[in-house]
Amino acid sequence: MYSFDFHKRVRYGETDMMGYLYYGNYAQLYEIGRVETMRSLGLTYKELEEVHRIMMPVVAVEARFLAPALYDEMLTIRTILDTLPGRTIIFKNEIYNASEKLIHDAKVKLVFIDMNSQKMVSCPEYMLKTLRAWF
Repeated sequence: MYSFDFHKRVRYGETDMMGYLYYGNYAQLYEIGRVETMRSLGLTYKELEEVHRIMMPVVAVEARFLAPALYDEMLTIRTILDTLPGRTIIFKNEIYNASEKLIHDAKVKLVFIDMNSQKMVSCPEYMLKTLRAWF
């Protein structure tokens, strides 16, 4: 299993009239967590796409809103990989407020697509080699 925490403050433009993080903006937090988690492992979307010609589109999202995230609050985005990827990869997200209370969780499922053939493929071996150390 691999877990990575990234901190992000809720900006004014991300909130609704109640001062809560607008629900539509949570997907951006998942993406931030996913990108920074990969980067923490020495993997980048840029290399995946430009060198290996693989893209990872989202195919499913499951989310639970437990409590609001508030304007100017520092959030912890915890991203967890608890299974090695095959033809899909699932990133679990836990979002904590400044008091370290779990306020949101989500699962985001992505697939690996060969950019040349536009067909679904398995996780590239170079990614698996990096991830296996954590499983």
